[in-house]
Amino acid sequence: MAEIVNLRRYRKKNARERAEQTAAARRLEFGRTKVQREAERTAERLGAAALDGHLRIREDET
Repeated sequence: MAEIVNLRRYRKKNARERAEQTAAARRLEFGRTKVQREAERTAERLGAAALDGHLRIREDET
């Protein structure tokens, strides 16, 4: 005799499993550690400061 399966529960379970697989793949692809994020922010700030240091402001623009 076959086992009775609740289709609603079965669909929800499958949806959760697929969502977890997608999330795991995205974590591997896009995930960064806190140290990596902070290093990137620091590099951006230093780059912006270097660019701002080279700006020439004309006297007629101020």
